[in-house]
Order: sequence, then structure tokens, then C-alpha cells
Amino acid sequence: MTVARAVTVIPPTTGRFATVTIGAPIMKRVAAYARVSTDNDEQLSSFDAQMDYYTRHIKSNPAWTFVEVYTDAGISATSIKKRDGFNRMISDGLDGKIDLIITKSVSRFARNTVDSLTTVRQLKEKGVEVYFEKENIYTLDSKGELLITIMSSLAQEESRSISENVTWGQRKRFADGKVNLPYKQFLGYEKGGNGLPKIVEKEAVVVRLICRLFLEGRTPAGIARHLTTNKILTPAGKEVWQQSTVLSILKNEKYKGDAMLQKSFTVDFLTKKKKINEGEIPQYYVENSHPAIITPEVFDLVQHELKKRKNVKGYKTGGGCFSGRIVCGECGSFYGSKVWHSTSKYRRVIWQCNSKFKNNEKCSTPHLYEDTLKQAFPDAFNSLLANKEEILQGYEAIIQALTDTSKFDKERVKLHSEMDVVTELLQKCVEENAHSALDQAKYEERYTTLAERYENVKKGLNEINNKRLERSAKRESTLTFIKELEQRDVLVSEFDEELWNATIEKVLVNSEDKVTFVFKDGMELEWNI
Repeated sequence: MTVARAVTVIPPTTGRFATVTIGAPIMKRVAAYARVSTDNDEQLSSFDAQMDYYTRHIKSNPAWTFVEVYTDAGISATSIKKRDGFNRMISDGLDGKIDLIITKSVSRFARNTVDSLTTVRQLKEKGVEVYFEKENIYTLDSKGELLITIMSSLAQEESRSISENVTWGQRKRFADGKVNLPYKQFLGYEKGGNGLPKIVEKEAVVVRLICRLFLEGRTPAGIARHLTTNKILTPAGKEVWQQSTVLSILKNEKYKGDAMLQKSFTVDFLTKKKKINEGEIPQYYVENSHPAIITPEVFDLVQHELKKRKNVKGYKTGGGCFSGRIVCGECGSFYGSKVWHSTSKYRRVIWQCNSKFKNNEKCSTPHLYEDTLKQAFPDAFNSLLANKEEILQGYEAIIQALTDTSKFDKERVKLHSEMDVVTELLQKCVEENAHSALDQAKYEERYTTLAERYENVKKGLNEINNKRLERSAKRESTLTFIKELEQRDVLVSEFDEELWNATIEKVLVNSEDKVTFVFKDGMELEWNI
């Protein structure tokens, strides 16, 4: 005899489709997610309204237990990496603290299709449901994932469109020469009433200090230590300065009142990954775009000094005025300071070639006592004062010659014109190959020839610019030297650090008893010590 099969239905006790509950009713733990993409007043008002609405909505349902309204303000939805509120909510959901998440729409949740589906599936595996109010989609519904895929794709395309429109607007502003700075992390400027950068004098003092210390011989690392020690805050408001921050300030043309626009660009609107512009898209250089913190002459001196230090070996500096000024007359390396008998009464500071023991044959130039140099400099400068009138004669013609850049300017115009022609030929070459069936070997040969021509023109432009920079730096150094010499009527009785910084370019150490003072105008004076 066959026994009849018995089937007992055990109804679900949780979830949206449960029709029967066993025992006491189970309260569903409900959370909400609210986000706005910008932090302007209108968006923040909407943000507050969302939080208030969800709090009241969840608490008004007797079958729900209010967990939290998770929030992100001023955060884009194209990626979930920086959305702290969102990530905390997902973590709580996966940890079993949430049964249902309510949010306004798919676009509020995520505009990245992959992120949206991945997150929903993770929550689904743990039995956590997400409800999108605008689209009326429940993720545990059989059709939920298909609908989410469609809506997420639409949201992603909307984000792409917005990104392209924003990019177009930015590039239009660049082409019009309109300057906008990241004021919250940019030292020296704030947004003015006319929309242009306005100088913040308290911060501008720091920018000028950085340039002065650098021109006096300190390295970016040494300047960073000085600023940190003196409790001067960084552009981001931090207490510790980094070498890279100092270097970026020294190289930034905006401090002389000009602006190079579109130095970088966004490669992917989803990841927001940026790349330095190496010619992929146009750049725009705007002269006199806003008030300058330092003069163009000082900026040119800094760039010249950066280039000069890059090309020399053994450049190290501490905080002293002799750093970066004493040079080995044999190998050309800089001298560095060392302390002898640092803990005794015989303590002395000496200077020695930084590359003395790095070569196969060590330099024969001797070490130099700091006191000896401090005694020699006043005597050497006084010898100039004795012949002051004779030395100053003829400097007017020298300054005029250093100021005249007409030859370089004509060459620059010529090279810029040639670059425009070559650029147009390259574009035509590429377009012709794209629309016609050309012999690829001939096309490659033609393209390579034009590309080489373009690089040669670019190289020529760089050389002209470097020559102009060197001449400008030489003019400023000479003017500084002349000014000091004109102002001095009384002989110098002791070492003067300010006079040293203003007049000395470098000191060449030739032997134990002989050095050569090289002044900022290029004059050389051999001196016995």
C-alpha cells in the first residue's frame, strides 16, 4: 500500500512577500540614504528636507524600526569611493543591522551602473532590500535588477552628459582667459567681488618669504622646515610643510599675475582621474590676468635659480647664508657645512666640498673656516668701494643691453608662426589618412617628418625662452648689485649677511690661501685669505 505524500507549507517569517507571520510580529529595521552633489545653499536646503522627510516617514510606520538617515553632502555619485555615509550604510547592511534601505532615486544611489548593481547584489545576498521611490523599484522583486540596470545606465549617461557640458564650459572660460583658483588650498588669494583673484596680504607675505629664502640659497626642503618651525600654516591649513608644496609655489606663474590654464584634464568622468596636459588638449596662457604677489622679475629669477641648481652637482643647503654659495674651484661641486668639536669649547663650523670623497681622485681643494670667510668678505667689498665711481661707469649701457630682448622677441614670433603652420599640416595629414586610402608607409614617413619638424621648432622656442630668462635674471642681479654699491658710502667694518646675500653670486675656492668672489653683476675678484 502506497502512503500518500504529505507536504507542509512553512511560510516565510520575514521579507516583503511574507503573507503569514508566526508568533510575535517582527519589526523591520529601516534606514534611508540622502545625498546632494554640491554644497550650495539651494542644494543644502533640499538635503535638510530629505533628512526630515525620511526620519518622519520611517518613524510613522508602526511596523518599522528607525535605524538612521545616512547622508553625503557635496559628493558626486559617479563613484562610491569617497562617499563615507554611503559606505557606512552598506557596511551596516552587510553586518545585519538593516533590513530595508529607502532612497529617492537610482541616480541618488549611484550614477555608475557597475557600482549600483554590485552594491545591490551584495545587499540582496544578505536579504537587505533597497527601495527606490521615484522609480518604484524594490530590489528583491523579480524584475528589480533589470529595472535597476536600465535606470542606472540612464543615470550614468546623464552623468556623462553633465560632465561633458561642465568640461565644455570650463574650456570656454579658459579660451576667454577667465581665471578661477582653488581658493581653499591656494596660498595668497581669495575670490574677489568681481570674480577675479584678490590678494590676501597676510598670506602673500609668506609667498614672498618663500621666494626670498630660495633666492638666498635655501632648498625647498630647507624652506619647508623653516616654515614648519615658525608655525606658519600651509595652503591647506596644516602645520607641517612638504617640500613639494614649496616647490609648487615657486613654480606657479599665477603669483606673478599670469595664468597658464588647463594644465591638467579629467580622463574619465566616472573615476575623476586627472592627467597632466602634455599637448592632448589646448592650453591658454593669460598675461596680467589678476593682481601679482611677486614681480615678474623675481619670478624669472626663481625659475632661473631652479634651472641652475638642477644642472649642478652636490647642491645641498642648510639654513645659513653660505649655503649654495661656496663652490669647489676644482670639480665645480658645492661646499657643505660640517661642525667640528660640536660639544666642546673648540666648536668650529667648516665648509668642505660635498663631492670631495665621491670621485676616484678626491678634490685637492681644502676645507674653509666660516670665520675666515666672514673676515675676508668685508675686506673684499671695501676694495670695490675704493673704486666705486670707476666701477659704476658704463653700467647704464650694460643694463640697456640686458633689457633689450627685441632680437629674441622677433625670433619667438617667427617660431610661433612656423609652429602654427606645422600643426595645421599635421592635422591635415591625419585627416587625409582618416578619410582616404593612403599608402601607410608613405603616410608614416610624411607624419614622422612633420612631427620631427614640430619638435625642432618647439626645442628652438624653449632655447629662446631660456636665453630670455637668463638675460632677465642677469639684469636683475646686476641691478641689485649696483643698488647696494651706490648706497654704500662708508666702509664695511664687519660681516653683513644682507650685504652678502645682495651682492655675492658665489665664492670659488681655489687653494688654501686663495678664493675668488664672484659678484652678482658677473665681476670676479681674486682674494687672498
